[in-house]
Amino acid sequence: MKKVLIANRGEIACRIIQSCKRLGIQTVAVYSEVDADSKHVIEADESYALGGKSASESYLRTDRILEAALRSNADGLHPGYGFLAESAEFARQVEDAGIVWVGPTPASIESMGDKERARSLAEAACVPVLPGSIRFVVGDTARVLEEAARVGFPLLVKAAAGGGGIGMRRVDREEDLLSVVAATQHMAERSFGDGTVYLERYISLARHVEVQVFGFGDGNAIHLHERDCSVQRRFQKVIEESPAPGIPVAVRERMLHASLSLCRQGHYRSAGTIEFVMDAKTFDFFFLEMNTRIQVEHPVTEMITGVDIVDMQLRLAAGQPCAVFDQAEVRAVGHSIECRLYAERPAKNFLPSTGVLERLSFPARDETFRLDCGVREGDKITHFYDPMIGKIVCFGADRLSAIRRMHEVLMQIEIRGVQTNLDFLIRTISHEAFKVGKVSTDFIDVWRHDLLAQAG
Repeated sequence: MKKVLIANRGEIACRIIQSCKRLGIQTVAVYSEVDADSKHVIEADESYALGGKSASESYLRTDRILEAALRSNADGLHPGYGFLAESAEFARQVEDAGIVWVGPTPASIESMGDKERARSLAEAACVPVLPGSIRFVVGDTARVLEEAARVGFPLLVKAAAGGGGIGMRRVDREEDLLSVVAATQHMAERSFGDGTVYLERYISLARHVEVQVFGFGDGNAIHLHERDCSVQRRFQKVIEESPAPGIPVAVRERMLHASLSLCRQGHYRSAGTIEFVMDAKTFDFFFLEMNTRIQVEHPVTEMITGVDIVDMQLRLAAGQPCAVFDQAEVRAVGHSIECRLYAERPAKNFLPSTGVLERLSFPARDETFRLDCGVREGDKITHFYDPMIGKIVCFGADRLSAIRRMHEVLMQIEIRGVQTNLDFLIRTISHEAFKVGKVSTDFIDVWRHDLLAQAG
């Protein structure tokens, strides 16, 4: 490939541009009216306006993105994450236009995007899955109570087309179920164009652990070890780390083996992530879903393995040899932690904070500190898109060293103009429970008083 269009924005667009430049590939950016002067537009070799302000008017307009790809003579398209990254239909449109889709095959995206089918594929690959229900379309509640009794409370009502923690609601009592199902169906219809939901057993004391995989499309696949993403708010990740702390070696090996089994069975191609929910007491793990794209938190994996996952995606799509092809070549060294720095108000249930970044300063980068950032000082955080400012990624010889380095970096960051979760992040990584690895998906709720005291 000589030229790649990046159908995304912000830090992930900038991240993809970096790998393209190292490979000598020209880059094409697309942008909305809001992003006309944004960082990813400036860093790309050329750019094309999509029009509109909201995602639905711009980054979700497949017709305009394809037009930009054809006008620019791009021979490849990388979707990043979010937006159209897991749209099998868009991937087919790209390939039908004679452009290389830098990602999994449309068939893989489709099969794993269908949560019910993904569960069936996981079971066929001998991957343990949580008890779940049939699917319910908008207005269909005939068998909800019956299915809920089989699944058991507490449970989650989950949008079949959802992802990134969006479209998930917990239900503890039968009397609340029907109203939550209806509300989730309508929210999913608005957000994803698909109101289908299903029920899934909820593990009260759980960890969110995922395995980074990379398939070569021929049945060969490797893993790049696991990540722990348990520290979350509203089912969305805030802090990620690799390796996952405190997991017995035998359990880790079973999880990695199960992930490769699923990946190899489907002849998966490109980067993907297999997500598990783990019982924090017993270490039993269950398949949640497979994300057929690059993950937000991929930098922690890159820090401990030295593997550039985006580089691997680009090389594979271009038919070139990848830097790593055999599992024996994958080495994990040290520990890495990523903190997502958001313009938000933690004390107000993490509501977004909008405004101009009057001051934005980070310490100097080195081999122990990586910054993936899609904004600059003077840019405006708007309500149109995710309010992430950047990803702070730190490395250490061991977990405590990585925590200490993260604390040093966070303490040196200066931001003015918007409220952020910076103080919240500092409190979280400094908390004794976090330091000893007692992480779970309810970590923030359990330690809310400590973490949100005097937070913005």
